[in-house]
Amino acid sequence: MPETSSNGFNAKTIRQDLIAGMVVFLVALPLCLGVALASNAPLFSGLVAGILGGILVGCLSGSHTSVSGPAAGLTAIVAMQIGKLGAFEAFLLAVFLAGVLQIVAGLLKAGTLSAFFPSSVIKGLLAAIGVILILKQIPHLVGHDPDPEGEMSFFQPDNRNTFTEYIDMVDDFQTGSAIIGILAVVLLVVWDRVKWLKSSIIPAPLVVVAFGVALSELFHVLGKRFDIEASHMVQVPVAKSFEEFLGFLKLPDFQQLIKPAIYLSAITIAIVASLETLLNLEAVDKLDPQQRNSNPNRELVAQGCGNIVAGLIGGLPMTSVIVRSSVNINAGGQTKLSAIFHGVLLLVCVAFLPTILNRIPLSCLAAILLMTGIKLASWKLLKEMWHGGKQQFVPFITTVVAIVFTDLLIGVIIGLGVSIAFILRSNFRKPINKIVEKHLGGDVLRVELANQVSFLNQAALKSTFDEVQSGQHILLDASRTDYIDPDILTMIREFKDVTAPARGLKVSLLGFRDTYEMEDHIQYVDYSTRELQSSLTPQQVLDILIEGNNRFRTGRQLTRDYSRQVTATAAGQHPLAVLLTCIDSRTPSELVFDLGVGDIFVSRVAGNTASPKILGSIEYACAVAGAKLILVMGHTRCGAVTAAVSLACSGQKASEATGCQHLDTIVDDIQASVDSETRRRYSETPEEQQPDVVNEVARRNVQHAMKLIREQSSTIRKLVAEGQVMLVGAMYDVSTAGIELIQPPTE
Repeated sequence: MPETSSNGFNAKTIRQDLIAGMVVFLVALPLCLGVALASNAPLFSGLVAGILGGILVGCLSGSHTSVSGPAAGLTAIVAMQIGKLGAFEAFLLAVFLAGVLQIVAGLLKAGTLSAFFPSSVIKGLLAAIGVILILKQIPHLVGHDPDPEGEMSFFQPDNRNTFTEYIDMVDDFQTGSAIIGILAVVLLVVWDRVKWLKSSIIPAPLVVVAFGVALSELFHVLGKRFDIEASHMVQVPVAKSFEEFLGFLKLPDFQQLIKPAIYLSAITIAIVASLETLLNLEAVDKLDPQQRNSNPNRELVAQGCGNIVAGLIGGLPMTSVIVRSSVNINAGGQTKLSAIFHGVLLLVCVAFLPTILNRIPLSCLAAILLMTGIKLASWKLLKEMWHGGKQQFVPFITTVVAIVFTDLLIGVIIGLGVSIAFILRSNFRKPINKIVEKHLGGDVLRVELANQVSFLNQAALKSTFDEVQSGQHILLDASRTDYIDPDILTMIREFKDVTAPARGLKVSLLGFRDTYEMEDHIQYVDYSTRELQSSLTPQQVLDILIEGNNRFRTGRQLTRDYSRQVTATAAGQHPLAVLLTCIDSRTPSELVFDLGVGDIFVSRVAGNTASPKILGSIEYACAVAGAKLILVMGHTRCGAVTAAVSLACSGQKASEATGCQHLDTIVDDIQASVDSETRRRYSETPEEQQPDVVNEVARRNVQHAMKLIREQSSTIRKLVAEGQVMLVGAMYDVSTAGIELIQPPTE
């Protein structure tokens, strides 16, 4: 295995990261220029932000796959703030201060807000970016609309929109750009589908760019019909000297610190840039094949440092950018080395190779972004959200549509609004869950409060209280509740202390937090007492067990406070029944019959056989402790019965076959229910059907145990005859959790 550094670098990831960084560089270069153009800022300011976003933020960020730079979502805000402040140098001061605010926000853990973004909105953001890339890059693909990213919003700075560009495209179709763009898409599709090309160390986007440059040069030779205009090529500012290059950098005007407008602008930039960063970071983590989580607070600090330096040397404000990040992931980026390398390439090429970069056609870069968009807006994601139900799908599709027809931040806010509406609607329609529970001491109306109980739920809860009949017992269960509105707490206290006593109601409380100053208080009997044991008939006890099994089988178990039951039964026990069952781990009696501590005696032995010691335990349970029911319970697919039948067919002893010296007594008792006809059927039955024969023997084994109990215990026989005790058999199905009562054997 290659050695791995603390950053996750190893020989394999370094190669993949360098390739991915190169691909991101090719895409980021025109995007940086496009954002600057749409922001009414100097073109070089976009490149400065891209370089800092790659190198500085890449080094400080904790994200492995996020790539930062100037963001299309900030273009309207940047253009507006530059206009308000009157000078780009004053705007740079606002960017500097915004960076300071972001660092403070990160240190104050404000990044934890990202945990509250619903996954449906985040996935809607990803799909929407994919749709936008597809819609926006098609005009660029055929040589129309030279602005590569500055018009990511639906309404564009040039007073056009996403769809009017398609109308304009009909009359503005550049043959050379279109040929390069379409062939680039074909090349990318083929490269992705041919196995040996896909696994090649040469990245497809690099081949596409080289192919585009070569064709562009050829078209230039062929003449005007195919020649690509300069406006449809990458346009990096070219400096004639080092001094001119340094002249591209701008310094902030610190004299503007006395103007309140600077601070308002800084706050606006900090809030919007931070929100966009947190949204994009959450989305990028979902795209990461390794599903690594990034620290949002650390990211805010990293972005703040980047914006401080950007403000000092003439860069646009930056955020984590989903387009570049998704390109990075699709290109195989593994660690943040790819983001850093893309920034280094931007710096080197912008400084030393601008004329070479300016030969790259925008249409081949549009092809790369188009394919990225197709992967983001996949049918698989759409179907996944559809199958998640309307609470997932509606916020998802709303976010997609809203982002496509507005911009990223407005669309996400609309998506969040829809998600919140669903949460409020859910709480308003079902703030409580009402269940009538049949406890041993009587019926209890359990009112289970929702996770969030706000003032919107007051009417529904009041209606529930009004419906409770006189003499009824009500349990208010807040075990799953994280928040209860103070008005609701006041209403609950008033109902418990004033209304309920006046109406003859008993109110129990469970699960309320300490901060609510409402302690758990259970008033109903949920365990077997002497009085309850004495008042019940054997048939009523059997009914209690059957009802409990129905609850267990359907997942509607009663709410129990086991700690309270332990305390209440410490001084004595008064179980209702005694169960003779198998030791099988799949047949825990208290769970199977939804009973609590102190409700039943349980005697467990392999194959539920009735030995003298077992009989002594049963006699004590009924004659001394007062149990009203003896239930002998076998179960399907019983291992002990299976072994007994198999050994009966082979003629072996259990001790000989297993080496367990005490098994013979158990197996011998079970084999009393295995006759010659059963042995013949078991031997002739296919293996997959043998469990049916075993289950028949298990039923007869239960009847045999019942017969032994009655015949060998005069005490039990007398209690049964007097009607004080009922002897019942049952089979438990380990597949369905259901109970089937078994008729006693005929005399």
